[in-house]
Amino acid sequence: MGFFSRLAQILKSNLNELISKSEDPERMLNQVIVEMGQQLIEAKKQVAAAIADEKRLQKQAQSATEVANDWERKAMMAVRAGDDELAKEALIRQREQASLAATLEEQWQRQHAATDKLRTALRALNHKIEEAKRKKNVLIARKRRAEAMRTIQETMSGMSDTSAFDTFDRMATQIEQMEAEAEARGELAEGYTGDVLSHRFSELEATAGAEAELEALKRKMGVLPPEPKRAVAARVAPAEAPAAVSAEAAPTDEDAAALEEAELAELDAALEELKRREAGG
Repeated sequence: MGFFSRLAQILKSNLNELISKSEDPERMLNQVIVEMGQQLIEAKKQVAAAIADEKRLQKQAQSATEVANDWERKAMMAVRAGDDELAKEALIRQREQASLAATLEEQWQRQHAATDKLRTALRALNHKIEEAKRKKNVLIARKRRAEAMRTIQETMSGMSDTSAFDTFDRMATQIEQMEAEAEARGELAEGYTGDVLSHRFSELEATAGAEAELEALKRKMGVLPPEPKRAVAARVAPAEAPAAVSAEAAPTDEDAAALEEAELAELDAALEELKRREAGG
């Protein structure tokens, strides 16, 4: 049993050394299991050697007993032959082999008891190592959970920093500015080509008369009272009112050309200003 006591001390010292030197619990536990497995292999070799010694002593004791019995038979043969001196010598040899057989038998019994204890201790050591492996797996799982929790906490603490949200706000402001500038460029391009003006006239033509048609439908359905006759006569009468526009108030072609030239100059100035801003940005 002294061997297993020394083995336990070796395992304990190796464990303490690994704990003091290692910074990674998982690597440390794996290394401990490797060391324990190596020590278990050495222990099995020692137990196997002890069992081999036991079997050798058993065979030697049986052989010595057989030799002693053989000398006893020879002594009986000498007595039957009437040779007492030969019988005495045979008995001396028989006594020597019997004594040797008794000594070997005693040693074998002791070795047998020791090997039984060694087998029991070896099984206990193997169970301890298996239990250590199970505990290692549990500890490694706990260590990995702790690492995951630490990573989550670090991530959450990093997200609580206002600088990250400030970055999002700053990026949103820049994107809004880019969108506004793109929309302004589109409006200016459409205004320069006359598309906006055409679109406005198209909308006006599409919706022209809609209000009057809706009002007439409501009067037809009785939702609104009938239209007064004066209003009907005014609507049916020849359109002379628009002709009442004074010729003096109507703009001339020169005035229209000057107004268009002023608008184009103002548009060119706005485009130049936009180009300078883009070049400066």
